Amino acid sequence: MNATIVKKKKKKWWLTYTFWFILPSFLLYTIFVIWPTLSSINLSFTSWDGINPEVRYIGFENFKEIWESTRVHNALKNTIILAVALVILENIVALGLAILVDKVRWCRNLFRSIFYFPVLMSGIIMGFIWMIILNYNFGVFNQLLEKIGLGSWKLDWLGDPDFALWAIILSTVWKAAGYYMIIYLAGLQGIPQELLEAASIDGAGRWKQFIHITFPLLAGATTVCVMLSMIGSLKLFDQIAVMTNGGPGFSTETLTYIIYRVAFGEGRQGFGTALSLVLFAIILIVSLIQIKLLRKREVQM
Repeated sequence: MNATIVKKKKKKWWLTYTFWFILPSFLLYTIFVIWPTLSSINLSFTSWDGINPEVRYIGFENFKEIWESTRVHNALKNTIILAVALVILENIVALGLAILVDKVRWCRNLFRSIFYFPVLMSGIIMGFIWMIILNYNFGVFNQLLEKIGLGSWKLDWLGDPDFALWAIILSTVWKAAGYYMIIYLAGLQGIPQELLEAASIDGAGRWKQFIHITFPLLAGATTVCVMLSMIGSLKLFDQIAVMTNGGPGFSTETLTYIIYRVAFGEGRQGFGTALSLVLFAIILIVSLIQIKLLRKREVQM
């Protein structure tokens, strides 16, 4: 009986100290995450302008406008294009860079640093750099085309609605690929070399080794990279704000950017909050679907 009482007291002591240990973090999480989220849900049913202290409830009018708005539909289309293109291109480029760096014998850390350097740059600074590179009159890209005799191929990358979105995709891939390269590189270094050597002895070339051994064993790294890439692309804002400001016209507006424009530029905090909840729901649903599919692939591999 005494031993049981002592165990119960120890258990209560441990639970008490655990409670006090997590309390500060829980309070901070409640103040800065839970409470703003609940407030956002409340504001999404209002027509608040962000300044006037009076809040007028309008029910589901904001969500009805989102459903019917052609501007929001265009932003959703651009968001989907960005997300699909960035997930595919960022992971292909990152995996390619990881394989190249993994095969380098000399100055491996130097190449890692070079490819990772764009990740450390601010999205705002990176946007200004690419504005200069893609400028129609004095941009490096168009000047290079003229130097090699392809001046007729000069494009107004940021002023043409057909190419502005792809200019943002190009710059974002350049910035983000180095981050995912590090994750893939860690996965590559965890692959047993004995498997590759055995496959080589059996006559498998490098391509077959990659398809049947390397890529399947990178399933865990692929899950992480695809998830992070998808979430990052759905929240993309800095490059759009700097490089195109949502234009020309509305050709590069995404859900994230239109939330900013509507809420702070047009003084419609209620509508912007409702749209942000829609974006949150989209990210949550897409993330859950991705996790299920990619985890299933990991188990199969």
